[in-house]
Amino acid sequence: MACVKSVLQFFATVRHLRSRQIAGQVRNRLNCLFENPEKFYSQSVPEYGGCRWCPRQDFLSPGPQNNSAADTLTGQFAFLNSKHDIGWPPDWNLTSLPKLWLYNLHYFEYLWALDYSKSKTLVLDWMENYPLRQKQVGWDPYPTSLRLMNLSGVFFSKYRRQIEDDLDFLNRLWVSMYIQAQWLSKHLETHLLGNHLFENGAALAVVGGCFSGSAAKRWLRLGKSILEKEIPEQMLGDGMHFERSPMYHCRIAYLLAFLYNTGCSELVDIVREPLIGAINALVRLTHPDGQIALLNDSAFGVYNIPGQLVTHVQQLLADNNGENGTSTAGPFALPEAGYYGFSDDEGTYIICDAAPIGPYYIPGHAHADMFSFELSLKGYRVIVDSGVHDYEVSRMRQYCRSTKAHNTLEINGRDQCEMWAAFRVARRGRPHNVKWTPRENGFQLSAWHDGYKRLKGSPVHNRKFSWSKSGKLTVQDIVTASKPQDTVSRLHLHPNCKIDQLKDSTAWVIYPGGNFRIIFFGSGKLSLEDSYYCPEFGVKTPSNVLTFSFSGCKNEAGFQIEVS
Repeated sequence: MACVKSVLQFFATVRHLRSRQIAGQVRNRLNCLFENPEKFYSQSVPEYGGCRWCPRQDFLSPGPQNNSAADTLTGQFAFLNSKHDIGWPPDWNLTSLPKLWLYNLHYFEYLWALDYSKSKTLVLDWMENYPLRQKQVGWDPYPTSLRLMNLSGVFFSKYRRQIEDDLDFLNRLWVSMYIQAQWLSKHLETHLLGNHLFENGAALAVVGGCFSGSAAKRWLRLGKSILEKEIPEQMLGDGMHFERSPMYHCRIAYLLAFLYNTGCSELVDIVREPLIGAINALVRLTHPDGQIALLNDSAFGVYNIPGQLVTHVQQLLADNNGENGTSTAGPFALPEAGYYGFSDDEGTYIICDAAPIGPYYIPGHAHADMFSFELSLKGYRVIVDSGVHDYEVSRMRQYCRSTKAHNTLEINGRDQCEMWAAFRVARRGRPHNVKWTPRENGFQLSAWHDGYKRLKGSPVHNRKFSWSKSGKLTVQDIVTASKPQDTVSRLHLHPNCKIDQLKDSTAWVIYPGGNFRIIFFGSGKLSLEDSYYCPEFGVKTPSNVLTFSFSGCKNEAGFQIEVS
């Protein structure tokens, strides 16, 4: 029986894949059998043809730059809130640490914090001790893409004068970057698509725009062709990236800004409008504390914070009359993404998720979170998404993707969508009849989803949000089914929120900005659960969850949050 279930689950997952992804999977497996990386690595390389780009301004360094020069030079490397002493120069051939940690090691983002001499030492050591071989994670297309962009930005922009006076190192670096770019161009991540292919295209466009010569022209042509196809596919009309993760949206916005900043005429025109749209969307995805909403696979401390990106892009687009990144108080909508909310100048922010799980052929960063929401009051987060702890096949990965980890209804202990492994989704639900009504003093949002219709009794969940600027949020839920269903409504409180009193169907909550009351209504039982808040990779902070449980064939329940 378990075997049959696994087969059905696998079929429900792969049936949504595009033929291009399946062909990519086949190609990857054949490459492992027949490809000769050592021979590829020893190919002849044309002479260095020069650096041709003229960046508009200094490139923005990627991410939070958590690895200081002092730590790096003593062999202390920290990624995903996990710090290890791996030596200086580091041991590039580690295999004992998680794959995502090793990916970060090979991105080379920490080069931006080092001076020219130390950057040169590190890169030379990598070139000597980490040649292209089978199953070398640092040569996977994704880390190769990020590494190429960082090498280009650090050595051919930040330290361009120094490297042009250091011809021996320049030529050795050119040989390495040539082989990396050639390898990448033959290993595009078409088996994944989405943000991975976007990274591949951006990296090839960057190195192609950076250098002169026939090889650079090929890379630029290939990178541009990928971007010309993927930008319309991946950037929604409201400016949001189609995987609907605020975290990856930050990365895509960074890539668009990097491409625009190259000054290459071949790239500027195709990224300008998507960049403006991405920044405007990013403003809507930002809490008053300056950090992103933690919808889907999102975490702090991975990519550049919104304010940094907005400021950088405003400087880049100085001729845009300030239209990009402008925040307006009041209701807002990203209708193609499926995100709706409200913000004001007093630190109130609410964002509601009435979105599909993302593109059906690449839902790996989706969570089972339809009709969840996040809320900040007076600049403090109070109702939170559980976040992301890791990308491993683990209990915490399973939990963070689950419906239970979000501020919505869970029926019969099941997820709205069948999440499995670390990035897989089998049967998945969809939102329907989404109605958005913005008002001067608030908004209403209603929808229903079919994620649970696969269960006995075919339950359907309807939810309606009503927000008033006076500080009152009312959420009404209706569950209808032909057989009784056990339903739990959850509200995840930020760890800084403390339950002052829990009585009958009412909870009084104290938070750093004051207090508020949550009144549950309907025939059910209010209780308190323990949970975890994971705002960053590797961080697991104990938190409280209010649960309201009810059963039946047709139930109407909900809650009202009243701010004192």
